[in-house]
Amino acid sequence: MNSLDLRREEPERSFLREGFTGQRMSVLPRPRVKLALDSPATANLVVTDCGYFPNARHHGRTRHKGITQTVVLMCVKGSGWVRVDGYAPTEVNAGEAAILPAGIPHAYAASDQDPWTLWWLHVEGPGAAAFLAALNARALPAIRRMADPVRMASLASEVVTWHEKDTTDASLIASSGAAAHLLALLATDQLPGPGVHAAVESIVEHLRNNITARVSVDGLAAMAGLSRSHFAALFKERTGFPVVQFQTQLRMQRARELLDTTNTPIERIAGLVGYDDPFYFARMFKKVHGISPRQYRNHEKG
Repeated sequence: MNSLDLRREEPERSFLREGFTGQRMSVLPRPRVKLALDSPATANLVVTDCGYFPNARHHGRTRHKGITQTVVLMCVKGSGWVRVDGYAPTEVNAGEAAILPAGIPHAYAASDQDPWTLWWLHVEGPGAAAFLAALNARALPAIRRMADPVRMASLASEVVTWHEKDTTDASLIASSGAAAHLLALLATDQLPGPGVHAAVESIVEHLRNNITARVSVDGLAAMAGLSRSHFAALFKERTGFPVVQFQTQLRMQRARELLDTTNTPIERIAGLVGYDDPFYFARMFKKVHGISPRQYRNHEKG
């Protein structure tokens, strides 16, 4: 039995919930949480609890019934483990975040040998559910490598600072905004993982850098060293779009830039974004934007 298995069988009394030197922590009174969720300005997302635990030796929690909030643990130093009901314990290392969905029993604890330093927050509201959907997690707990842990920690510190200030509407709106920014980055701005995920990430970058190239799913799958079906599924999971639709979005983004910032003829723009037929380009542009390229250029913006 490995160390993770041993720790997950320890009684909850062996864990420290808080009390670490240099810690920061704020817990919003539950009646105030209810008021915030009923307020239009914060109804989508409320940070109910948040904090910073440095060198949190013996830190851990076991929740046998889960809680109503989604828990986000961001490890910036050291390591630990998390476990969701029905799954084996999973290690969490420096530079990784663990997401524990609301309503599911779970447990987590710092490593004995190298205890983690954590930024953490609990979030509630429809925005928390949308964040979980955006993660496209296939397994629980969801573990994500943070592309920029310093930036994530800065946003987490901003959340805690607003909570420490007071519980006015203004402070809760500010903390919700910072938390929403953090969650959005966590869901989208991730380092490519090893193996197939890195291969898919390289294809995404290839498409961004070659928007005029003709593509085929078979050809891109071969570049990634994957079967067509596996590649297509992973690509859509990563971008939210099938390959051709993703490329169309990239082309239309570039077309909008050219229409907004240059006087280049529309027929020429069509070629610059990969369309030999300007009439087909115009049809695709209208399909995406609801208006023609000429109407878009003439439409007052800003």
